Amino acid sequence: MKKIAIIGAGISGLYLANIFKQNSDFKVLLFEKNEEINLDDGYGIQLSNNSVKLLNYIGFDQLDNSQKFFPDNLDFYSIDNPDKICDLNISKFNSANNKYTTIKRSSLIKFLISKISKDDIFYGHDISKIDLKEDKIELSFSNEYSEKFDYLIIADGVFSKSSSLISNSKNSLKFNNSVAIRGTINRDKIEKINFQNISLFLGANFHYVIYPTSENEDLNFIGILRKNLNKDRLKNYQQFNSSDFVDEIVSEIPPTYNQIIHKLDNLKCFPVFITDEILHLNNKNIFTVGDAFFAFPPSFAQGASQSIEGSHELFQNFSINETEKYFPRRLQKTKMVNKRSKFNQFAFHLSNPLFVLTRNLIMKRLVKNEKFLESYLGKIYDN
Repeated sequence: MKKIAIIGAGISGLYLANIFKQNSDFKVLLFEKNEEINLDDGYGIQLSNNSVKLLNYIGFDQLDNSQKFFPDNLDFYSIDNPDKICDLNISKFNSANNKYTTIKRSSLIKFLISKISKDDIFYGHDISKIDLKEDKIELSFSNEYSEKFDYLIIADGVFSKSSSLISNSKNSLKFNNSVAIRGTINRDKIEKINFQNISLFLGANFHYVIYPTSENEDLNFIGILRKNLNKDRLKNYQQFNSSDFVDEIVSEIPPTYNQIIHKLDNLKCFPVFITDEILHLNNKNIFTVGDAFFAFPPSFAQGASQSIEGSHELFQNFSINETEKYFPRRLQKTKMVNKRSKFNQFAFHLSNPLFVLTRNLIMKRLVKNEKFLESYLGKIYDN
């Protein structure tokens, strides 16, 4: 039996720990630097059909539907105009058991953790050293614990410490010149949207999305504001947890746009970092998944889904002893999603009135064009 270490108990790491239970040829241990995982109710995430299908392999379809929501459409609006631009039927890609799903991230994490033995998750283990010794990988942690493994899977996020330890470098990250604004909003505080759908509002250098994660609870809000921050400010990440930073961001949103912001609860703001160049680890027994592999611009709602899909691909490659095929295949899909994410953000943030008018007219046509939808979305949602 081969031993696999996974570093990072986020969505990628937890999914892998679950799916590997289906293959008795491997023993998996999961290491998390924090003493516990925050399971408090939090913000929502979107799961497209490609990831729901894979989650169902580990019993996601048995999770109570009261903890999920299945939107039918994506409704497009202009922030400046209350009239809907158009709508996209995202349920057209659904099958009986694989439906486009919104869910609280905390609910998904709870589900993933519940199916893993407590003996297989090690909390409070902050990686400090990775040594390559012949055909083994020795991991050392800041609590002085160490152990040797046959394989290492790095799943510790966009600022991956493990990647830097193994390669003396990390994924080439860059600031996306944008700030994410997260919050929740009471249904009584918002009008003229369909609570059964995802609502996307487009504005100059700013867009936001509102969607339910259950039938009756508060709605989830995520906005992306174009914003420049200099290198000195980006070095001090702690400042982004302060109320002063939130106030600064809110003050820079035009008055016609920020009415919605003042209705939000649990408001948080943070800079968006994306992967500029993928790090290729030159070791056949070490792999990266999730944001440690690639951090996408947040304009295609594929972060969680691609983390799950990439993790499943790696599991499949292990199962058929073809792990060398993981990187090139994942790279191909990643480039496809990244191009769409970048284009979406560009299109969502147009400010020239003529360009906006043209975009809206084109969108009205494209959301009804089956060939376009199959090419633009189908290639992503199907796996």
